[in-house]
Amino acid sequence: MSFRADRHVHILIIGGGAIGTSVAYHLARDGAKDVLLVEKAMLTHGCTWHAAGLVGQLRGKRNLTRLMQNSVAVFDRLEEETGQHIAWKKVGSLRLAGSPERWSEIRRSMTQAKSFGVECYSLSADEAAGRFPYIVKDGIEGAAFIPGDGYIDPYSLTMAYARGARMNGAKIEEGVTVEEIVIENRRAVGVVTNGGTISCDILVNCAGLWAKRVGEMAGVPLAAGVVEHQYFLTEKKLTLPPDLTTLRDPDNNFYLKPDTGSFAIGGWEDGTKGCWRGKPPIDFGRELFEPNWERLELFALPTATRIPALNEIGIQTVINGPIPVSFDGEPIMGLAPELDNFYVACGFTAGIAASGGAGLALSNLILHGDAGMDLWPFDVRRFGAVHAQGRYLEERAIEAYGAYYKVHWPGEEAQAVRGLRRSPLHETLAKNGAVFGSKFGWERPNWFAPRGSEGKDIPSFEGKPNWFDAVGEEVKAIRERAALIDQSSFSKFEISGVGAWEAMQRIAANDLSGTSGKAVYTQLCNERGGIEADVTIVHVSDDLLYLITGSGFGVRDGNWVSRHLPDGVTLRDVTNRFATLNICGPHARDILQSVSDDDLSNAAFPFLSAKRIEVGAATALAVRIGYVGELGYELYIDQEYAAHVYDTLKTAGEPFGIADAGYRAIDAARMEKGYLYWSGDITPDYNPYEAGLGFCVALNKGDFIGRDALAAIKAEGVKRKLVSYTVEGFAPFHGGEAVLLDGKVVGSTASTGYGYTLGKTIAFGYLPAEIATKEDFEIEAFGKTYQARRGARTLYDPKMERLKA
Repeated sequence: MSFRADRHVHILIIGGGAIGTSVAYHLARDGAKDVLLVEKAMLTHGCTWHAAGLVGQLRGKRNLTRLMQNSVAVFDRLEEETGQHIAWKKVGSLRLAGSPERWSEIRRSMTQAKSFGVECYSLSADEAAGRFPYIVKDGIEGAAFIPGDGYIDPYSLTMAYARGARMNGAKIEEGVTVEEIVIENRRAVGVVTNGGTISCDILVNCAGLWAKRVGEMAGVPLAAGVVEHQYFLTEKKLTLPPDLTTLRDPDNNFYLKPDTGSFAIGGWEDGTKGCWRGKPPIDFGRELFEPNWERLELFALPTATRIPALNEIGIQTVINGPIPVSFDGEPIMGLAPELDNFYVACGFTAGIAASGGAGLALSNLILHGDAGMDLWPFDVRRFGAVHAQGRYLEERAIEAYGAYYKVHWPGEEAQAVRGLRRSPLHETLAKNGAVFGSKFGWERPNWFAPRGSEGKDIPSFEGKPNWFDAVGEEVKAIRERAALIDQSSFSKFEISGVGAWEAMQRIAANDLSGTSGKAVYTQLCNERGGIEADVTIVHVSDDLLYLITGSGFGVRDGNWVSRHLPDGVTLRDVTNRFATLNICGPHARDILQSVSDDDLSNAAFPFLSAKRIEVGAATALAVRIGYVGELGYELYIDQEYAAHVYDTLKTAGEPFGIADAGYRAIDAARMEKGYLYWSGDITPDYNPYEAGLGFCVALNKGDFIGRDALAAIKAEGVKRKLVSYTVEGFAPFHGGEAVLLDGKVVGSTASTGYGYTLGKTIAFGYLPAEIATKEDFEIEAFGKTYQARRGARTLYDPKMERLKA
């Protein structure tokens, strides 16, 4: 290290809000030595000091819920442990449903609460009014009450974290502004501050509102935006019971926290204002903005309708301050892919509620290499540099903010800044009726609207969405005729250099041995045997391989591979170089052969092989593999030839009834086939043996990452297993439903979908191994239980005869 500093610390944390002090507290509590936190102003300055302090545990994702549950566990002990009063009031939370659609959404969340282990009760309008007697019951369809929720004082909480950190040996310095971050050999080796230089082994960005700016200092683009958020305090004219619950009425777009003789009331209105393109001035500290009365009325007036007593009292104070909101509204955590020692915890819209769990998770990741849970829903690597672009980020952050209390429909898509990345086939597919979704900035065809029908999503909670029948026709084409699917958004990497094959053989769990022209489906596992990635690797030569993964997983998977490659072997993202067309179905070979002079017979081109072929007047790398369970070929084509290849295949396929298909058809077909989805069915929390992927683990090939752990798991046997459930006909499953055996919750669903070929609803989920052979279960959705039968993992073509035809 050439950087010479005035002093050295082991772990340096930037930012003294609730998140930064929690990280310092947890690191020190877990035994970390030489921890220093620096804050440019005073602790809580920025956004912590003006936060409302509501604490709610139940979220739409299991591990975000776990993060919040872990926070509550920290709050429960923190005051006694540190001696610092934190004003933690576990008075519960009441969420009202003021419309049938909201009531469906809440009933879905209550089912998820069962499977997530959150105590939650369904209340009638009368029961809700009993919990919060100031409301009028008009229009209330029902309510959910979570007794473990509440509210806390953000300032006192932060001071408790700081005291706990100091008690365990950490140091905290205020008035220290980081002006520059020094990078050497992919490491942040130190910082230049207004008070001197500090070198470090590990740098942690908890800079809150300034996280994006601090990231830029280190060359790390962060999708952390900043927007205005308002709430107001009423005059202190109320006599409130000490245990009055917090209240959320999303249909009227407000939340409420009891205060001493008053209420704190805020909302998540449309059209808030973005701030500084996510980069506040360094000298901004404990300031607020002027109230925006027009926006305030958007939730203040509906609040007064629900709580008439507010019409008799005035507003004492309006708080309009900046808060962090990420590109998708969820936190940003983890080890940044650009550096080897730069950790991030930022973008927390509900940072007070999440602080305890976030600090614990990041501390675990820093000290033990394992956060204690899969962090993917808030992993820094779910974003790329494109998401941090100022205008794009700000518009998406404003949209995410305004959507916070909107009904979140199954399959909904973001609408702000669409059309950023498009495949060469976009306009053609649009003319053919494509209804697009967005993934990692790409426009992707989700489904194709029949001629004369409305080409937009109309989702449903408990019924069939408007795309249901159209997707069924696409699946029928895949199963009975042939289909073309534009998969250009899939992430694609080229791995090259002397020793490339040997390097990937050590990273992959499956065996990559064999001659060139082989495709291998494999997992990439960590040292615990957890599944870090689920990919296809194409062996072109010993010095050249391609890795293909999902559209949204490119940054994460590319980072995982690159961190484990030796010198001399390089990984290059070639996603934008190649378009990808999947031709699949029983007539796929007939169609492709009619426009190619290459021998595509089963003998010459068997399943899981790859070779370059001519398609019309173009050349493609053809890989005989697919995600739908039919004979098929993925064609990787230079972008400029994609339209030609598509037109050639579409024309040749007309006599066979070829059709366009989208990603929802892929999802339905893969459910029938038992194919898994990383982040939904498999994650680092699960290993291949639990997931039924033991056939992809080659323990005899030699050493590879995770081999010892996987060998031990195989020898000892697994404690849980992934199974498939089926329900006759259509059932409104969307993932996270509780699975019951003899009336007791024994698991939850992961991926779910309708199997058009089978005429059944399908769900995947993990069960304790001791009951994984039982057959009859129930699955609860929207307060109703459905008889579910556990059966074979592969429900369609279990012998793979069609796939290998």
